[in-house]
Amino acid sequence: MNNKVIWITGASSGIGEALVYAYNKTGAKLIISSRNRDELYRVKGACKNPVGIHVLLLDLENTAALPDKAEEAIRIFGHIDMLINSGGMSQRSLAMETGLETEQKLMNINFWGTVVLSKAVIAKMIKTGGGHVVCISSLAGKFGTRLRSAYSASKHALHGYFDSLRSEVYDKNINITLICPGFIKTNVSINALTGDGSPQGTMDSAQDNGMPAGECARHIVDAIKQKREEVYFGGKEVKGVWLKRFFPLWFSKYMRTAKVTR
Repeated sequence: MNNKVIWITGASSGIGEALVYAYNKTGAKLIISSRNRDELYRVKGACKNPVGIHVLLLDLENTAALPDKAEEAIRIFGHIDMLINSGGMSQRSLAMETGLETEQKLMNINFWGTVVLSKAVIAKMIKTGGGHVVCISSLAGKFGTRLRSAYSASKHALHGYFDSLRSEVYDKNINITLICPGFIKTNVSINALTGDGSPQGTMDSAQDNGMPAGECARHIVDAIKQKREEVYFGGKEVKGVWLKRFFPLWFSKYMRTAKVTR
């Protein structure tokens, strides 16, 4: 990855931050984005080789501005070899207690923001000979649980959209990888939206005991290197993918009563 240009969204915390550190060690040139300028500069300052890192503020919810942001990102180094869509937001609320505005916010950030940004970058990648687009989805994109209805919907939507897009651009030398982590120890549950759109503000026990973000990043880097189309990792929660596929009725009944933390 030496001198390759990688744009990472959601780079100010969690998985995105861990990926910045992982790819900085490879000699890649990085564009790091999120809404939080101070945290982005903190991440940049924590890198061993900060010279090749450019900070670009980005709000995925503002989808109308994303094509221009893509143009701005491309101007930084002249092209982009890889886009890693790591920006996103989770949910901790029952569907019947969640306002439509909150559900739309989750879809705009997790789904539409990723789609609009990716299309803008892919259009440029095709002109420069190809590239790689990575979407950080979730196991919630493979099966739903209580308290995650809109979040799960946004991740399921990513799979449908990018599976279709992959089949349309494969002959343009565009690789697309969908990453489905389970519980990763990040602040995702602290920042998760409740029914009225306010953050939960507390750490889930499952999240707190999840895979370290650095280990998660190593799995992601390896999957990208192998040009995997879709990959799952985490703890025992990964088994849910296979139980859903081969024992759907049993799995559905189990999920009705399974412990799901707020």
